[in-house]
Parts: sequence; structure tokens; C-alpha cells
Amino acid sequence: MVDFAGIFLGAVGPIVAIAAVGYVLATLKDVDPQPLNTAVVYVLAPALVFHSLAVTELDAATLQWLTVGIVAFTVAMWGVAEATGRLLGEREPILSALVLVAMFTNSGNLGIPVSDFAFGDVGRQTAVVFLSVQSVLMYTLGVYAASRSGGSAGLVGLRRVFRLPLVYAVVAALAARALGVVPPASNAGMESLKLVGDASIPVMLLVLGIQLARTNTGAAVSRTAPATALKLGVAPLVALGVALVIPFGDATVARVFVLEAAMPAAVTPVILVGEFAAGARSEGVSVPEYVSTCVLVTTLLGIPVLTVLIAFLRSGIVL
Repeated sequence: MVDFAGIFLGAVGPIVAIAAVGYVLATLKDVDPQPLNTAVVYVLAPALVFHSLAVTELDAATLQWLTVGIVAFTVAMWGVAEATGRLLGEREPILSALVLVAMFTNSGNLGIPVSDFAFGDVGRQTAVVFLSVQSVLMYTLGVYAASRSGGSAGLVGLRRVFRLPLVYAVVAALAARALGVVPPASNAGMESLKLVGDASIPVMLLVLGIQLARTNTGAAVSRTAPATALKLGVAPLVALGVALVIPFGDATVARVFVLEAAMPAAVTPVILVGEFAAGARSEGVSVPEYVSTCVLVTTLLGIPVLTVLIAFLRSGIVL
């Protein structure tokens, strides 16, 4: 018999507990998550990414195929979400918001900790790669979708991808590996990077809880069913299909890939639509309210879904 309670307590429970602390803190105090989020984006996450990629046990071929898989999954979800939205009669600005929600997963402040708890070091390293590639896609394809939701098909804002330290951390780590100049793990500098990077995980979870507490659901809840179904039901199946086709070379990497793809809606799109589609509304619901509510609903419903999915992936029935 599958020990769902054990899986929840060991892999999902700690994540929920830390995020809950952030949620309670935000309900009791007027906490602004922006400074914490800035610290994660510009300091903690880049340190985590550089250290993880520099010392990763994943070989170059696995990293390349993982990148291909993430891009393939993202593009496939765009197509599925676009087709689903149009079949259901959704129009702009909600159609592009639906696409944005469906494409991107919370691979950072939820995905990395869950993958770490569920699959250990390989889980964490794979999740870091997923986060890195998705971040680039989010500030290219994501900015386009957010701009379209706001009534413009322009690519304004794509230059932001070149302002992300995370991108340069990826390049620096891969370059160091290629040149064979990665310092030993016992090096003081590498230990400092690991210490800073490790701090990103609890801070990410606190930020997630704070952001969820500040989400104003209102009338948007009734409109999130399609996005929720796509995020928690269709996305894992699409990722499983990709994992069965692409030769990752490591079953654990393939399983973490599926797990990362099944994560709830990402938080960053809330920021994107806030900038590019803040004034866009549909039937009394603004695009930022819609996306924020999708994040809240998929996160709450994603807890039992992730517990069951981890049990399925660990069983090795398919991968």
C-alpha cells in the first residue's frame, strides 16, 4: 500500500509548513514581500543556481536534453491552452492570461524544495535547471503573452531577461564547467555560495506564503476552473509524454522533470500582467486578479495532487 501520509509529511508537508508561516505572518503583520523577493532574485537564487550547476552530477548531455524538454513542454502547453481557451469561448484579455498561467510552473519557491525533499540532490539539481530555463522563457514568451493580454502584441520588456543575474549565473556555471575551472566544493568561496544558495529555499517559501495571503480572489475564483484543470491535470500528462520521448538518460531526472511541470501556477506572471495588462478587465475581473487567483487556487489544490504524483513517480511504473 502506498504511504501517502509518509510522502506528504516527508516531501510536501515541510514545504506547506514554511509557506504557512509566511501566510500567517502576512495576515498578522503588514509585510511587504518585495524586499525579500528582490533578495531572492538578485542574490539568493543566482547563488543557488551557480553552485548547483557548477557541482551538479548531471552530465552535459542530460543538461542539454533537459533544456530541450523544458522548451518543448512550454511550447506544447501554450498550444493546448490557446486551443482550450478558444474552444471555451475565452477572448482577450483572459485568453492570453490563461495561456500565461498554463505555460509556467512555480518551479522556484515551490518546485525546488519539493523536488529536493522528494528526490534528494538529483531532484534539487534538476529543479534548478528547470527554474533557469523557464526564467528565460518567462521573460520572452511570458512577456509576449502578458503584452498581448494588455492589448499589444509587442515585445516590449524582453530586455529584462538580460538584467536577471540568474541568467548570468547559468552562463558562468556552464562556462566554468566547460573550462574545468570549477573550484573544489570544500573551497571557502564555494561553501559561501552554497550557504547563500541554501538560504533561498526557506525564503522562497516565506515569500510564497506572503504573496498568497495578499491575493484578492473575489469574483475571479469562478473563472479559474479551466486554468486549474490545465495546470494540475493536463500539464503532468504533457510532461509525461515529453519525458517518454526525450532521452534524459536518468530516470530520476525524468521523474523530477514531470514533477516540476506539475507544479502550481508560477507567481512571476502576476508581476508581468501587473505591468503589461494592469488595466485590462473582463466581466468585472482584472487580469492581475485572475492570474493571482489562479496561483492561489492551483497552489491549494496542488498539495494533494503533488502528493499523489510523487507516489506515482517513485513507484517507477512508467519512468
